[in-house]
Amino acid sequence: MTMATRDPRIDAYIAKSADFAKPILSHLRELVHDACPDVEETIKWGVPHFAHHGLLCSMASFKAHCAFGFWKGTLVFEDAAKSTEAMGQFGSITSLSDLPSDRKIKSYVKRAAALNESGVKVARPPKDPKRRAELDAVPDDLAAALRRNTRARKTFEAFSPSNRRDYVEWIIDAKREVTRASRLATTIEWLEEGKPRNWKYVR
Repeated sequence: MTMATRDPRIDAYIAKSADFAKPILSHLRELVHDACPDVEETIKWGVPHFAHHGLLCSMASFKAHCAFGFWKGTLVFEDAAKSTEAMGQFGSITSLSDLPSDRKIKSYVKRAAALNESGVKVARPPKDPKRRAELDAVPDDLAAALRRNTRARKTFEAFSPSNRRDYVEWIIDAKREVTRASRLATTIEWLEEGKPRNWKYVR
């Protein structure tokens, strides 16, 4: 079993931070360790990061605020409109009262760890213009199925572009017709229930 590691560079980072930031950073650090006992600490791009089967989250302090965020934030959070004022999903953190409850933060950490353990990737907009256009277009079979199911269509249309691409990519990347048909049926079923493609990892 991998043991959690604490990087002395993070101790130094916290010690050099502004007085208001020290309790915030220390508290976040402990919550991450509580939620993911095997987490490893490191410094990347000059700020503290936490890793477990890949990067989980990071925190940073600035002159007047702190920031805390998850690498797979679009999958960790059900709320797609999370603040983007500062690095991370919690906006500008100036005191402990700006943070969600300890229980909520630890649930986010556990969710992020589960995503990494399962090897789930965040859908990134493809660099290839042709591939991007392919994923942004709704394939004919999916479009036909959505026309037949109002609830599924409304869910799909309300989704963010990345959530729509998750389903399109899953369907068009099927190697066999039978696989594609099965994925299409599952897609409609999950959309009817209001679920994103990776719903198993965000609940």
